[in-house]
Amino acid sequence: MINFPEPPKEYGSVFLEETDKPLPKKINQQTRYAFFSTIATGGKSLIKSCKDLHLSRFICYKTLKPEFADDEIEQQRLIREARVTAMLQHPNTVPTYELGRDSKGHCYFTMKLVHGYTLREILDFRDRYDLTQLVDVMLQVAYALEYAHKHGVAHRDIKPENILVGPYSEVLVLDWGLAKVWNPDGTAVEEGETAETKIEDISLTGQGKAQGTAHYMSPEQVKQDPSIDHRTDIFSLAAVMYEVLCGKPAPKGDKLHHIIESVLNDSPEKPSDVTSQRVPPLLEEMVMRALEKNPDNRYQSIREMIQIMKQDWRSGMFS
Repeated sequence: MINFPEPPKEYGSVFLEETDKPLPKKINQQTRYAFFSTIATGGKSLIKSCKDLHLSRFICYKTLKPEFADDEIEQQRLIREARVTAMLQHPNTVPTYELGRDSKGHCYFTMKLVHGYTLREILDFRDRYDLTQLVDVMLQVAYALEYAHKHGVAHRDIKPENILVGPYSEVLVLDWGLAKVWNPDGTAVEEGETAETKIEDISLTGQGKAQGTAHYMSPEQVKQDPSIDHRTDIFSLAAVMYEVLCGKPAPKGDKLHHIIESVLNDSPEKPSDVTSQRVPPLLEEMVMRALEKNPDNRYQSIREMIQIMKQDWRSGMFS
């Protein structure tokens, strides 16, 4: 079990004065939320904590940054993210409470507020954790993706920053803003009209160095292939697992163009060749297959990876 400090008392304690205070006779949605505090900033969005005054609880409130708040395309993307998140009701996804507009007409949606560490924060202190703990986290991520794929959704942005481990060992897959969904006939909206974002937008720091996202993108995502499907998540899940096994990302390079070139052209080294730590052969074999450039050569479903992660993968470590 990965242990975390308890959430702040003001976020979780239940008192009679809160449970029994009168509900206003006339409900005004515009004054429902108060005590806003920014807890995270995305490329185009803001994530805040606030108090729901009707239910006397602190929640998560996601909206667009002011410079994007009136952009119709970005509003549609936020609405889609809210609905995808809400419709994927699974123990490893974040419960969504409300989708609405504020007094200025700007879109927002609210979710459960979960305290914990992202997998990125955990991997930054990789030596503190047993591999069994980390594989269990990845197994929970795989369950969420299996559920999403069965319901016609590809996440397309699996990375350590989008995996949250809470104080009660809950594992949540975050940020479905790049999710791809299909029409009932199997067709999809042209990528230029959907939540696809330019690689430059999601993969660069202010200094021009690549950050996490590019390391976990599949070759077909880098190419912005319009036929991209759920197998891109299989690649990304394996890319995260690769780092879990050996402490380094699979693609090489510090600059974005080096990483992109590596994703497209380089066969990654085996994790056991990168680290001095013992790497379970079963998990290494799984990762290497799931990182195949051609989606047809990967596992064709997350279920296959789940079955491997549930096996006794430790048994081959010391042979």
